[in-house]
Amino acid sequence: MKLDNGRMKLDNMKQDGTITGGAADMNLVATQAAEQKLLLQTYDRHPILLTRGEGVHLFDDAGNEYLDLLSGIGVSALGYGHPAITKAMMAQAATLLHTSNLFYHDGTATLAVKLTELTGMDRVFFCNSGTEAWEAALKLARAHAGMLRAEGKTIGTRFIAMEHSFHGRTMGSVATTHKLKYREPFAPLMPDVVFVPFNDVAALRAAFTNEVCGIALECLQGEGGIHPVSQEFLAAARELCDSTGALLLCDEIQSGMGRTGKWCSYQHYGIQPDVTTLAKPLAGGLPMGALLCTEAAARAITPGMHGTTFGGGPLVCAVAIAVIDEINRANLLAHVSEVGSYFVEQLRGLAQEHDSILEVRGMGFMIGVEIRTAELAKELADRMMFERHIILNRTSETVLRFLPPFLITKAHVDETIAALGSLLQEASAAQTVLAGEQVHG
Repeated sequence: MKLDNGRMKLDNMKQDGTITGGAADMNLVATQAAEQKLLLQTYDRHPILLTRGEGVHLFDDAGNEYLDLLSGIGVSALGYGHPAITKAMMAQAATLLHTSNLFYHDGTATLAVKLTELTGMDRVFFCNSGTEAWEAALKLARAHAGMLRAEGKTIGTRFIAMEHSFHGRTMGSVATTHKLKYREPFAPLMPDVVFVPFNDVAALRAAFTNEVCGIALECLQGEGGIHPVSQEFLAAARELCDSTGALLLCDEIQSGMGRTGKWCSYQHYGIQPDVTTLAKPLAGGLPMGALLCTEAAARAITPGMHGTTFGGGPLVCAVAIAVIDEINRANLLAHVSEVGSYFVEQLRGLAQEHDSILEVRGMGFMIGVEIRTAELAKELADRMMFERHIILNRTSETVLRFLPPFLITKAHVDETIAALGSLLQEASAAQTVLAGEQVHG
């Protein structure tokens, strides 16, 4: 590997794409060097080179096995190498990969029927990612408000979004995302967005006027630390939207497709939004997103107003159909509810033993463990991965986030609890020693 005129050259490239001449063919060090030189630096990656996956486990280039409790940030709901996904991909790849949306193929309608039945919605727009789906939701809310104004109603263009929300990285999505670190570098953002404290009904009512075209929320905040919406707050949002014709937008990108034990987390509350968005596990690891909405909301969109080149292509539709069918066939919603409840119960048992755990929150396989300090949370996440080979991550600085594949069992939970409990015990012992040294120092 060498530099030539400022560009990296891989001068020992084999036909299969690996690089020879180092300690291993395109090993971790070589990959890191190539990415450091060539890729836009958008992520601080963990120093692990993954090479394959099987079931709920991942393997690195050194042959180490990891229990994956993050599933690609909630994407790989059916784990790795699942035969239903492999079969669907191979069959579709052999016939038709892409058509554009200027023509029909049989996957879109089949998938749309399944998704509308599962979510209680009427119409679907397919795209390529969660942030694209949310962008479409924002555009739909603005277009819907414009349609109502044309019909003589008084409604504005403002969005109410939630503190600690996360809706994506595109300009509209990041405008409704609360954290300043995601927003400030790209200012000025889309105007007419106000934030209210999550689950503060009085603040929501005070912010709502007929200038609002949509209320945007996650029923279970993911990036914000795994916080569920309250029944009272979601009901108030629904009531306020109904009072003016504004749209209630529920982001199910992380919490949808069965992760909470229901197809969408809003179904735990018995309250139907006007618009919802899906992505992450929708196509089993292939990039796919979807906006779903009511018939009333859909009236605002006509041909030419919005579109996508790749969204809803034959391959991703075929795989998404296979994912839904497998979740139903294997009764995975019930499994997620049962094992997820067991997971939360065991984590709360740890919390009773260790005061460094402040709270355990979540539904199904979307679980957050609030740790007393950001320093300890980082230490635990790192040691779980590098020492115990159990993958999870840290969000909102102090929260350990668990988003496992839907296939994990109680045995995997027990393995995780034993590992985390051991690390907590070690951290507590180290803190005791440190405190003693300070007293006698």
